[in-house]
Amino acid sequence: MKLAVVFPGQGSQAVGMGLDWYQSYPAAREVYEQANARLGFELCTLCFEGPEDELKLTANTQPAILTHSIAALRDLELRFPERLDGAAVAAGHSLGEYSANVAAGALSFADALRLVRQRGRFMQ
Repeated sequence: MKLAVVFPGQGSQAVGMGLDWYQSYPAAREVYEQANARLGFELCTLCFEGPEDELKLTANTQPAILTHSIAALRDLELRFPERLDGAAVAAGHSLGEYSANVAAGALSFADALRLVRQRGRFMQ
């Protein structure tokens, strides 16, 4: 059976997203910490604690969703390699296309994070 990995776009954000993964799985925590360092602010705090109106700002939402998507992917790759190894396709809705490109190896997480931060600023 062929596997497809599909990533969400903007609008799927919520305060508290990713907190369980961050607390429970080192691979997910590492992705959030990479995002914090790359962005120069505590994205994980914004995602986990809010405030909601700051998280909803497009310039923040887009890197938050990308980070959450890749944190989930990295964790699942480690815990279920037999399920995700050799995924046939990666796709995403709007913003999710960046996560799909990271998943496919076409774009590094660091580059995608920089791009979606700028994309979010321009859209905002």
